[in-house]
Amino acid sequence: QVQLVESGGGLVQPGGSLRLSCTASGDIASIYGLGWHRQAPGKEREMIATITTGAGDAMYAENFKGRFTISRDSAKNTVYLQMNSLKLEDTAIYYCWGGTRYGQELWGRGTQVTVSS
Repeated sequence: QVQLVESGGGLVQPGGSLRLSCTASGDIASIYGLGWHRQAPGKEREMIATITTGAGDAMYAENFKGRFTISRDSAKNTVYLQMNSLKLEDTAIYYCWGGTRYGQELWGRGTQVTVSS
């Protein structure tokens, strides 16, 4: 079993920055990748970025290249999402995602990010 817990959400002004964290626990060795998705009000959940736990290879959805950066700290079993130049439309619930070698997809409970002046 793997558990994912997000933190770091909150209220930020347009143009500001925020860093989200997601810490994995449990059967860490089974995880091959971690990532972030988000779901804005009235919209479908969309992928932001993923990163492999081994080589640290990152992949971004086209819409998020440039402003968002995913990284990981293997020693802390934590993946981060650095978000810069935030816009009103970045308001959403941000979910941590994990993929295991057994074919499971896991989700955290989400953390709210609100961009507002």
